[in-house]
Amino acid sequence: MPQLPSGTPRPTSVMARLTLSALERASQDPAIWRQPDVHRAVLVTGLTVLVSALAQLQDDLG
Repeated sequence: MPQLPSGTPRPTSVMARLTLSALERASQDPAIWRQPDVHRAVLVTGLTVLVSALAQLQDDLG
C-alpha cells in the first residue's frame, strides 16, 4: 500500500469520523432506530472500519 503524505488522514480515520457524524445526526431522531436498514448500515460500516483499521495496523507492524 502506498504511503500517504504526512498529515493526510487515513481512509479508515475518515470513514470512522463520517460514521460517528452520521450516528450523531441520526440519534437526534429516536424513531430512526426502528428501521432495520439503519442497524445493518451501522453494522456494515463498523465492520468495514474495523477491518480497514486492522489491515493498516498489520501494515504498520509488518
